[in-house]
Amino acid sequence: MGPLFRRLGQGLIKAGHTVHKVNFNGGDRLFWRLPNGIDYRGSLEDWPQAFDAMLEELAITDVVLFGDCRDHHMPAARVCRERGVPLHVFEEGYIRPDWVTLELGGVNGHSSLPRDPAWYRETAATLPPVPPHAQVPASFRRRAAEGLLYNAADVFTRWYYPHWNNHRPWHPAVEGMGWFRKLRRRKEREQRSGELLARLEASSDPYFLFPLQLDSDAQIRLHSPFAGIASAIRTVVESFARHARPDVRLVVKEHPLDNGVRNWEQETADMAALFGVADRVDYLSWGDIVPITKGARGMVTINSTSGTFGLALGVPVVVLGHAVYDVPHMTCQDGLDAFWTNPVPPDAETFAAYRRVLIERCLIPGGFFSEEALEKVVRHAVARLEGCPLQPE
Repeated sequence: MGPLFRRLGQGLIKAGHTVHKVNFNGGDRLFWRLPNGIDYRGSLEDWPQAFDAMLEELAITDVVLFGDCRDHHMPAARVCRERGVPLHVFEEGYIRPDWVTLELGGVNGHSSLPRDPAWYRETAATLPPVPPHAQVPASFRRRAAEGLLYNAADVFTRWYYPHWNNHRPWHPAVEGMGWFRKLRRRKEREQRSGELLARLEASSDPYFLFPLQLDSDAQIRLHSPFAGIASAIRTVVESFARHARPDVRLVVKEHPLDNGVRNWEQETADMAALFGVADRVDYLSWGDIVPITKGARGMVTINSTSGTFGLALGVPVVVLGHAVYDVPHMTCQDGLDAFWTNPVPPDAETFAAYRRVLIERCLIPGGFFSEEALEKVVRHAVARLEGCPLQPE
């Protein structure tokens, strides 16, 4: 995540703490550049024992990582549980934008948050109002540049980290070619997407939205019944064809950070043709999710944080995987097939209570892809790690 951990390390050191950072590849090392960097060059099999020894020798009191489903993170989480060492997990925010997740113990499918709507309402009633919260800027150009630097440093230092293997299913060079093809067709994609959005806005035809997630996302592989996005597309399109009314459309939206290695537009079209709904399934390859969500009859998601965005707008949501927001009275609980004809909207009071508890326990203000956003994340992360409550901006 670019300079996130360097900035957090600087913030913790300034607050009087000692910080160590494990680097698994050249990208980690490039963005750390602080004292106490530890280059782990051993195998994944030897990692749990090596990590356990680090916790002992360095007298570690807390462990912080980004995502808890990567190959080295899952055994590290297990070692932390065995030792009783608190594990703090960063992720992109359960609620976006302007918030990031920093949750104790695990995130998403590993979260300890309950699924009882009454618990959220009762707990929220004991909490003070959320302090005033301002938006933070984010730069896609910055995100892309940092990703490019990280992957380049990784590729050119593989000789030094002989056992390292990226958690993503593709070599960085393959992803780079996918991005090149995608960006080369950017104007064409924007034009076709703009035309689709205009048609949907001008038409009275109801539609459901299915925002795709990244095929490499651990939330798909570990916290859903699907092996990948292709099988999810098949399931959703087939259910839509069998159970949705003939006057309803389905809009499949591409993830903005999809690398273009696989042609999801073609795979969606193939599934729509296979199940006889080619004339009612649209593919949105570019564009802001806000307007397309506002006009939707409902949203189908596996476990994307797009779901909480839909709930915040009062849009009915059905979840196909394991998601922290899949709570009765918020998401539809009758399954995908019933959703097409009975998309029940979320209870606003329950969602408001859920959001308040989420902020208290799992979220901090800020973002990862601008100086202002990073400064805010570091300040609030240090306070959260020190046990301090959320402070006003």
